Amino acid sequence: MSKVPGWLGRVGAGLTRMGEHLDERRKEAVADEALPDEAPVAESVPPPPAYAPAVAAKPDPVAAIPWGIRVAAEAGWRLLVLAGTLWVLMRVISAVQLVVLAFVAALLVTAMLQPTVARLRRLGLPRGLATAVTAILGFVIMGLVGWFVVWQVMENLDNLSDRVRDGIEELKRWLLDSPFHVTESQINDIAENLSDTIGTNTEEITSAGLQGVTVMVEVLTGILLAMFSTLFLLHDGKRIWQWTLKLVPAQARAGVAGAGPRAWRTLTAYVRGTVLVALIDAIFIGLGIWFLDVPMAVPLAVFIFLFAFIPLVGAVISGALAVVVGLVTQGVFTALMVLVVVLAVQQIEGHVLQPFILGRAVRVHPLAVVLSVAAGGLIAGIGGAVVAVPLVAVTNTVVGYLRSYSQEQSLRRLPPPHGATALDTAPVPPPAVAAGPEPETQS
Repeated sequence: MSKVPGWLGRVGAGLTRMGEHLDERRKEAVADEALPDEAPVAESVPPPPAYAPAVAAKPDPVAAIPWGIRVAAEAGWRLLVLAGTLWVLMRVISAVQLVVLAFVAALLVTAMLQPTVARLRRLGLPRGLATAVTAILGFVIMGLVGWFVVWQVMENLDNLSDRVRDGIEELKRWLLDSPFHVTESQINDIAENLSDTIGTNTEEITSAGLQGVTVMVEVLTGILLAMFSTLFLLHDGKRIWQWTLKLVPAQARAGVAGAGPRAWRTLTAYVRGTVLVALIDAIFIGLGIWFLDVPMAVPLAVFIFLFAFIPLVGAVISGALAVVVGLVTQGVFTALMVLVVVLAVQQIEGHVLQPFILGRAVRVHPLAVVLSVAAGGLIAGIGGAVVAVPLVAVTNTVVGYLRSYSQEQSLRRLPPPHGATALDTAPVPPPAVAAGPEPETQS
């Protein structure tokens, strides 16, 4: 009996230790459930010695990149997006190049004829009748100009060929008597090489002729598209513009609606001014070469008028053509006089006529003119060179207006001035003037 209390004490102590062990296990399980992803606590790391250098914390990678590089990167990917958009746009335009050029030509013709429609409308004619009269007269005049050029060329072709033969013979004699020591055998060799080249490339010339037939078909198709587009633009131009505005997002619609009429006025001023300048060039250069007795003076004047629509390049080509015709038909002195006439008229055009007629509304920097004509010629040939400069002028007007419009809108959204700022920005009253009758207001 004396051993029973000792046994019971050992059993109680064992149960106590078992309960403590179970409590520890329960606490560990609860801790594992509360922090399942936490790594086991590592052993304590001794601190570095006092003589060890201090290591600064690594900065954020974004903060480590210089500000200029970040700005360049932000601008770079946006430029890449714009370049990709322009590339896709150019691919689409090249796929439907004929339609685009026909529509742009229709815009140019409409800009030239639309003032006549407005004038006839003010005289009381209905819109349909005014559009029909203007379009018919415009197309008839352009057709007569083309027929006149072809007729003059065909009438003077025999005379020109005889003059060219005489000019070649005169050039040959001049080369034989010149200090360049050119012999007659060398001239004959050059003529034989030219004839052999033409004979060996007969297939290429024939294929070029077939391609010319294809080009003529495309040109006729483009002319028909341009005529129909001109009719609809003259008659329903306002409604077409209002429908186009519905495609613009609502937030930008007000700015685009204000930029559209200004762009149209710029295009109208450019087309009418260019026609007037080209007409003056053709008249004065044509009179000059007519007084110099150069054959086909009238067709050359018409070519000068047509090529004047290609800025810079067209004047050079038409002037060079007139000089060459004068050289092969009348000699070196006449060619030099034709060159003097062409240069004099073009200088007057560039420094007097264009600034006075076109004005500041469509003034484009000469470098922009050269680059735009070159880019338009590379993209769409002669048609692209013709429409490049008016496109740049219209873009310049639109961008300038949208910039001013955005600045005005941002100023309107600013809070009104107050305090000292209000005193600084308050309008200053005008100086007192002598008493007199107030001007009448027009209602």
